Amino acid sequence: MVRWRPNGRHPFVQLRSDFDRLMGDLLSGTAAPVARAVRAFPAVNVWEEGEQLFAEAELPGTKKEDLEISVTGNELTIRGRRGSSVAEGTSFHRQERGVGEFSRSLRLPYDVDAEQVEATLRDGVLLLKLPKAASAKPRKIQVQSGPST
Repeated sequence: MVRWRPNGRHPFVQLRSDFDRLMGDLLSGTAAPVARAVRAFPAVNVWEEGEQLFAEAELPGTKKEDLEISVTGNELTIRGRRGSSVAEGTSFHRQERGVGEFSRSLRLPYDVDAEQVEATLRDGVLLLKLPKAASAKPRKIQVQSGPST
């Protein structure tokens, strides 16, 4: 027998509403414990100073020779491989740090000059300097006088 809730909503309607809210939270990044479990790797901060962007990615246990960074237009891609620091055949009681290959792509707010990108890896943190492409920089337009009528 189906019982009505005090708010007058059928249980299946309430279930659908709850599911829609959960999915909306997951996709917008506002869900608390569940969203943390599916967070993208690596964690990245992006900010702007003057004529360039900076991106900082947390990559503990990753060597610079295991990284591949590419920029096409306004898309940044960080690919790499993180190896295990534990001997083969070890039995884990808990394993939360991932190993293996990863890839993360981000859309930047404007096009970047890929030839001028600089990358440094220090203490497990990758810092990228991403200068604006000439096409993304503001350009002053000279106003010409037209013929007088």
